[in-house]
Amino acid sequence: MARSKRRTTRSAAQKKQQKEPAPPSPSPVSSRSSLTPMQDDEPVVPTPTSEPIEPLGRSQEETCPDCKDHQASEVDPTTKDSWIRCDACKTWYHWVCAGNGGDPDAIDKWYCKPCVLEKPSRTITLKPPARKSTRKRTQLNYANLNSGVDSDPTRWLRVIQSKSIQDDQFKRMNGADVGIEWLENDSNAMREPIVIESPEGLGMKMPSQDCTVTDVANMVGRETPVEVIDVASQSTSPGWTLGKWADYYNLESSARDKIRNVISLEISSTPLADQITPPRLVRELDWVEKFWPSSRKGKGHAYPKVQLYCLMGVASAWTDWHIDFAGSSVYYHILRGSKVFYFIRPTPANLAAYERWSGTELQSNVWLGDMVDEVVKVTLTAGNTMIIPTGWIHAVHTPVDSLVIGGNFLHSYNVATQLKVLEIEKATHVPKKFRFPMFTKLCWYVGEKYLRDLKAKEEFCPRVMESLEVLSGYLVSEARVMERGTEAAKRDARDQVPTDRVKDPSALARELRWRIRINAGTTSDDEELGRPAKKTLVNGHGIKRKRSPVELPGGPVLFKNFQPKEWDVVLDLLNEEDSRRVAAPYPSDDGWQQQWSHWGDESLDSNTHQAASVERKRNVIAKTRRIDGGLERQRIERVFERWVWEDGPVDMKPVDGDVTMAVATTESVGGMDVDTPEDTPALKQEEEEPEEVVKVDGSAVTVAA
Repeated sequence: MARSKRRTTRSAAQKKQQKEPAPPSPSPVSSRSSLTPMQDDEPVVPTPTSEPIEPLGRSQEETCPDCKDHQASEVDPTTKDSWIRCDACKTWYHWVCAGNGGDPDAIDKWYCKPCVLEKPSRTITLKPPARKSTRKRTQLNYANLNSGVDSDPTRWLRVIQSKSIQDDQFKRMNGADVGIEWLENDSNAMREPIVIESPEGLGMKMPSQDCTVTDVANMVGRETPVEVIDVASQSTSPGWTLGKWADYYNLESSARDKIRNVISLEISSTPLADQITPPRLVRELDWVEKFWPSSRKGKGHAYPKVQLYCLMGVASAWTDWHIDFAGSSVYYHILRGSKVFYFIRPTPANLAAYERWSGTELQSNVWLGDMVDEVVKVTLTAGNTMIIPTGWIHAVHTPVDSLVIGGNFLHSYNVATQLKVLEIEKATHVPKKFRFPMFTKLCWYVGEKYLRDLKAKEEFCPRVMESLEVLSGYLVSEARVMERGTEAAKRDARDQVPTDRVKDPSALARELRWRIRINAGTTSDDEELGRPAKKTLVNGHGIKRKRSPVELPGGPVLFKNFQPKEWDVVLDLLNEEDSRRVAAPYPSDDGWQQQWSHWGDESLDSNTHQAASVERKRNVIAKTRRIDGGLERQRIERVFERWVWEDGPVDMKPVDGDVTMAVATTESVGGMDVDTPEDTPALKQEEEEPEEVVKVDGSAVTVAA
């Protein structure tokens, strides 16, 4: 990370550039700090001098703007070997003089006091700490933690008591009503959390309420490593196994040395997992369940294992504000104990506030609820189940010792927010291994399946189509990285393509986008500023908007990222229509597509007794423009024919009472004819693709690549 490299302490080489150093002290004791790199290849030899040696830290070289003469004798000289540079004025300071006593290695951007006073918007920020849990957790200000600022595990519980917290108005639903039909018929479904007070009808299987943490340890394995969170610092404590955790959990609260929490124990492929089946709705929506090939799941295969988690926390445990990785939705069932959730709605403003707060010094001393519109509280008890939809910001308090089963899942009803959370994770520098595992590969599997469904003329509700438009845009961006990115970026993007299903990712992504836009009512030639025409719900049914009008040659270009050169002259040379009757055989059942795809009169047969009526339209357009050193010209000829046999055989399947041959367009460019069926997406010109220049009769002619 570029900024982390700039956040280094001043080295001896940097000091030498400013001024020749004072003669070294004859003392054999080294005062070098581990934070200050030095060259140790040659031994330091004391140099005799008649001049008295100035005490360390008192020379111009060894002072900083915050050094105090009267403090020189009070400060250990060895503490002044750590330097830090202001990112605004580029002035170097002793960390002991200008710092706050924390760890300078934890700082990403640092400003001196004069620069902060000059511009109060300058904020000292910290590097994201090393993340240990596989579940998404917030980043912490470890400099303040090391200073003892945030060592109280109940700190935020006391803060909450003085805050305005709203009681939730979320739906309480019967388990039998929580299914795919609810999503199809309720436009507000899966937009805010729901609570199912009793599991009956959910289609879910859970362990008995008598199941204990000791039982979990025995079924999963007492020697299984587990990541245990120290609630006070929200950091991982090393060296824990499930057996050790069960022993700690079974202690009386007064005998526990710290308040601890387990939030990331994944239990797939264990005996405990055999006792669990997620709710029916989750299984119907889960991308991993629906789209990841079953032949590539299970033992010996790498796939996103996020569906089954066991969460165990003791009384007063607190999980700070976070969004589950990639904005994934969550199902959450309380086996024992109780949980209190605090929710923030994922509006654009609230997500922006969360992004500003996450990973900065604000996180350690600012209640996120003060930066958003409102905080909503939900209390769950044993037997309750909650489904948390995409992107909801939440924190969790454990009032009593608790045991919870839950899992994460992505779905097709809010892809836009899922991708927005992914952007936030990138902006806050969450390492890839702590994001949703194999997210992009899963998106390719999803896109490939939906493309096959769209080709098969399957219909989807407007919410799914809007999500698929966003998904197709993400896949197109991945395809462009493979085409135009750096070598490293190309390699990373290609590694995410599942070659067992996706052979040509660029073609798949663009055809998916094209078919979605056609389905949504956008013309194939009209980018609609990069968005499809949205459907309007009328009595639960989607109504397509009218197609956008076709622009005349030379009219405004609606491509978002591409603006071609304008033509100086655009002329309609020919517009003609005619009709005729010709002797031609009716297309046979076998091989008629190949026979009639050849453009010409090869299919005509004067000896046949069958006659066809042919309507023909022909249009010729010429375009010319000047270029450096010459000119470009283009001639486009379009021919449309409609063939109808009144006495065709009855075994064919006519369309609207007749047989219509495919529309074809012949474009003649500089003497070259190209037949391009108008309904073939593979031949549509990409708006970003460059043009290729060829020579025809000494003139430069541009041909779309």
